Amino acid sequence: MTMMTNTRHLTRTLLVTGLLALGMAAAHASTDLPGTGVPVLPLQSNLGEETFQTLLVTRALKRLGYDVQAIKEVEYPMSYLAVANGDATFMANHWNPHHAEFYKTAGGDDRLSRKGVYARGAVQGYMIDKKTADQYNITHLSQLTDPQLAQLFDTTGDGKADLVGPGAGWGGEAVVDHQLTTFKLRDTVSYTQGNYPALMADTVARFRQGKPVLFYAWTPYWLSNVLRTGQDVVWLQVPFSAMPGVQAGTNTQLANGRDYGFPLNNEYIVANKAWVEQHPAAAKLFEIMELPIADISAQNRRMRDGENRPQDIERHTDAWIKAHQKTFDGWIDQALAAASH
Repeated sequence: MTMMTNTRHLTRTLLVTGLLALGMAAAHASTDLPGTGVPVLPLQSNLGEETFQTLLVTRALKRLGYDVQAIKEVEYPMSYLAVANGDATFMANHWNPHHAEFYKTAGGDDRLSRKGVYARGAVQGYMIDKKTADQYNITHLSQLTDPQLAQLFDTTGDGKADLVGPGAGWGGEAVVDHQLTTFKLRDTVSYTQGNYPALMADTVARFRQGKPVLFYAWTPYWLSNVLRTGQDVVWLQVPFSAMPGVQAGTNTQLANGRDYGFPLNNEYIVANKAWVEQHPAAAKLFEIMELPIADISAQNRRMRDGENRPQDIERHTDAWIKAHQKTFDGWIDQALAAASH
């Protein structure tokens, strides 16, 4: 099935279920809240670790009176197209520049709105356990062109290192594929792709057995609270910046001079541009909300430790709001002020 067919199917599904976020809003002149009668459809991927960020936005929208529908799970490439086409309203997990290809394909700034940074300073790259790094003095991914070093991370018995990488459709898989070829690692490193959370659970188990591990990682995620950077695991550097597609030519070196192969990312709330222009309260909210990246990782760790039911994530969201009530109320006040101008 082509992406275009998938998009048409998604459009029909959303129309049939009556969740078209750009539908005619009911008149709300008789109310004080700018969102009264206005339907909103949020999207996210099937990664449960994204729900907390999305729920926080929906909580604020509801305070403004918007009729927020249940979050719908759609894979990244499709979600950008759905928001751009007006079949959905927003997504709270746009990583820039990590999802730059998806953003551009969906129409970019002409059809999508992204103002204000929701979460800052997300790092991603390749990691190995610190014990193996120290024992064999491994600091760079390119050292795994050495078959003897690569074999340390062999989990399947074929003599090649097994790198647990990002899942299909995430955006990061294109970077990993490109870099394995560019850094001439194909003969010594195998890319293991599948259910990333399950693969990482196996990786953590291997680590706790004292075995070497090699994997792609990012923050914010529960992993950083389980395998601690600098104590349990370390980042590997790459020999030079090498990004594919629309990110080609991007300098991935960080401010500390190290190059982990991926540029530093910020998370944005991306919404349908036409919808945002019609709803200044929501537009202001999307622009000013900001969530510390450490808070996302901490919430993700609670999910990993068993608090992963929908009601658990709802409770985590409500607890965050209560602990940051002044900040949350400030967002609402600024959004209401924007609507009155």
